Amino acid sequence: MSLSASSEVICLERSRNYLRPGDVSAAVRLWRDHVHRPERQLWNDYESGDVHWDCCGNPLEARALLDTVIQAMSPRNARELRRIVSRFDAVRDRPSRPSPRLDRPCST
Repeated sequence: MSLSASSEVICLERSRNYLRPGDVSAAVRLWRDHVHRPERQLWNDYESGDVHWDCCGNPLEARALLDTVIQAMSPRNARELRRIVSRFDAVRDRPSRPSPRLDRPCST
């Protein structure tokens, strides 16, 4: 991010009661790591919940926090953060590749 956007994030983290220093970068990292997980693991998380979310953070809450921060930022700097977050959203929204086992013809 640019110096201007980074400075605004730091200012927001110091002035908002729902943020602590480093929360925004931690949320970006958590969301990035979450969307790059294999689809099978994401589905298991959805079905049964991820026990690691208790200690390491909930990526869905991190994504919601990023939306809140984007709303609080100036339009120019918000666009910059939104562009970063949108890249990770695009990874999440990308169609998955079919399983190789499904592509094989049945043999009798």
